[in-house]
Amino acid sequence: MQSEYGLSMTIAQWVPESDAVTFTDLSRNPKAVAAKAAALGCLRVTHRDAPDMVLTTAIHAERAAENLTTASRLFLALMKQDDGVKSLLLALPEVFPWVRHLDSDEAREFTVELLDALSDAAELGTREAVHRAIVSWRATARINADPDRLREALRPLGDVDLGPVEDAE
Repeated sequence: MQSEYGLSMTIAQWVPESDAVTFTDLSRNPKAVAAKAAALGCLRVTHRDAPDMVLTTAIHAERAAENLTTASRLFLALMKQDDGVKSLLLALPEVFPWVRHLDSDEAREFTVELLDALSDAAELGTREAVHRAIVSWRATARINADPDRLREALRPLGDVDLGPVEDAE
């Protein structure tokens, strides 16, 4: 897809299922599997009794990290400009269709939390925060979209004692 500024935009898939080998393939023929991974840039290694892994070249991993850092810094720079914030908020429903169930304050909070998490992922390598921000805000949108669930979520707890709050540190 081509943007009005001549930039080429594509949606990349992480590792297609067709670009996969089994863990047994890796253990039986590591040179061939390494060659395939080098040719493709990254290769999914499936394992029957464990989570799949990805075998990649160092340059591919470095470029992915560089891309994340660049995108993160660009979005953070946009957030410092009124027009940039407006553009990001207008684009949000295209990227996350469920955001329409968030009110304007929630959408702003989600945007800030997401960009902070992307920055942390890029600069600190803490990639789980991005996933956590998306999942938690999607859950909020899901509750907001269902009047019964929203009413239940907003119901006062009354005299329910949930016990002491543990310090997260």
